[in-house]
This record gives sequence, C-alpha cells and structure tokens, in this order.
Amino acid sequence: MKHLLDFEKPYIDLQRRLEELREQPEETDVPLDIGDEIRQLEEKIEAKKRELYSNLSAWQRVQLARHPQRPYSLDYINKTFNSFSELHGDRLFHDDHAIVAGFAMLGERRVMVVGTQKGRDTKENIKRNFGCAHPEGYRKALRIMGMANRFGLPIVCLIDTAGAYPGVAAEERHIAKAIAINLREMTLFSVPMISVVIGEGGSGGALGIGVSDRTLILENAYYSVISPEGCAAILWKDRAAAPQAAEALKITANDLHELNLVDEVVPEPLGGAHNDHDAMADTLRDALLRNLNELEQIDPEIRLQERYAKYRRHGKYIEG
Repeated sequence: MKHLLDFEKPYIDLQRRLEELREQPEETDVPLDIGDEIRQLEEKIEAKKRELYSNLSAWQRVQLARHPQRPYSLDYINKTFNSFSELHGDRLFHDDHAIVAGFAMLGERRVMVVGTQKGRDTKENIKRNFGCAHPEGYRKALRIMGMANRFGLPIVCLIDTAGAYPGVAAEERHIAKAIAINLREMTLFSVPMISVVIGEGGSGGALGIGVSDRTLILENAYYSVISPEGCAAILWKDRAAAPQAAEALKITANDLHELNLVDEVVPEPLGGAHNDHDAMADTLRDALLRNLNELEQIDPEIRLQERYAKYRRHGKYIEG
C-alpha cells in the first residue's frame, strides 16, 4: 500500500475516484461511458500534482527525502548499475551493514560504488542500523575506496543517512576519528569521484563518504549539518519547530545549488522518486555518466587541486 504524506491529500480523493472508475466492469446494467470522466480526472490529478510539487516547502521536501518507499542505495545499485559484487568488512572489527560497497558496472565502465543503506522493515532496519554507520562502516568504505584508487576505478558514493551512529559504542570505537580520516584521504584519491545525495544527507555521517569532485543531489533530497528536528530543539527548544528550522537551514537541493554547495540537482519524477524507481534510476545513470565523462577529461593533478579548492570555498565567514 502506498504511503501518503499529509500534504499529498489534496489529490488523493481524485485518485481514489479514478481507481474506482477504472475498476468498474466493462459490462454494466447502466449504460455509461466513463472514458471521458477518466480522462478528465487524469488531467485534474496531473495538474494538481504539478501545482503541488512545484511549490513544496523545505519541510515537505524533507518528508519526501524520508519517504519509506523512496529508492535506497541498493535499489539504485540494482537498477542504475549492473554486475554488482559486494565487498565486506573493515579488516579490523566488523562488517557494518549500514554501508554497502563493491565493484559494479556503470554503462560500459567498471566503477566502485559505496552507499549508506536503510532498511524497509523493522528487521532490516535493525540489521542496517537505520542507515547510521558505526566507525567500522567508514573504515570499510575507506578500505574499498582505497582499493578503487589502486585499481584506477572511478568512485561513486550514494548518500542516504540521518547521520553517523551517535551511540556509546560508536564513540568508544572513535567515530569522529574514522570520519576525519575519511575526509582527509578522500581529498587525495587520484581517481574521479562523484557523490550523490539520494535522500537524507545528515551531518558528518553523510560527509564521511561525501568528499568528491562532483556533488549531485536529487531534487527532493536534503543535505545539512543537522536535522531540522535537532536544530529546532536547540534554537526553538521545541522539535515541533522543525518546519521553521528546515526553512532557515537552507537544506533543499535548490538552496544548496544556489549557495554552490552542490554541483547539480538531478530531477525526480513528478511526485518524487518513490513514484517511479525505474525512471529515477535511468535519470541518475545519465547524470553519473555525463559527469564521469567530463571528469575523465581533466588531468588527475588538476582534478585534485580543484577538489581541494572546492571544499576550501565551502567555509566562508566574516571577522567582526
């Protein structure tokens, strides 16, 4: 059953009426041509959707980024990529299932793909730790990206996490150090690197696999130093102020693009990526191939310099 968000209700009644008409048997005692009514309803629903989704608030986009039926990393790995061969473990402690990584084909190119992975149900969410990686997850990602660098394979990172795991166990195993080492090492890999925020891009947990030559973000994804709820709890002393915090944080794809914090906004199907996984996967493939083609034309040394300069530009401040 499709999960409905509160702001989608304006066209839901029309959608239900349309489904009822479509389910009517072809032969009925009452002679009625319902074809015209179906076409009119379809047009109304399409117009209502376009009006609604072209004027979404920041909080509504956050809700879409968290939609339970939105494609996750493994969905894209199975649809956007081919011949995925997963690699496991950090060779130090454990195999963190919140991070998936391995060899894959992107079109005719062999690449290394790394992604944060959420679960669809309670059992899988427990296995994936709700997409929040432990230190060993970031160490696994770094080990596999280092392998890609040695083999000369481009790296594609898919980001969809509320943040790194904030529990005691992660602190005991040095989560901050693991992320910091990733940030340092990812600035030094000579192969082309692309990161894509496909859903939630939360804090250092997202940036831990997010340093790259090109940062792409899906139209209804968000990328932020803190969640809207966390920001609201700090500044408004009330998590119910999350919608206000989302607006203030400038975390939506278009805001980030205007601020030059991401390089490209990847459009989603009408109504969000969860409405058409296949179409979204095809669109993402096209964007990745185009950016990869451009990056491969740049000398590796120049690409490294540009990658470093890109992140230096992200920190702007004014001295009082």
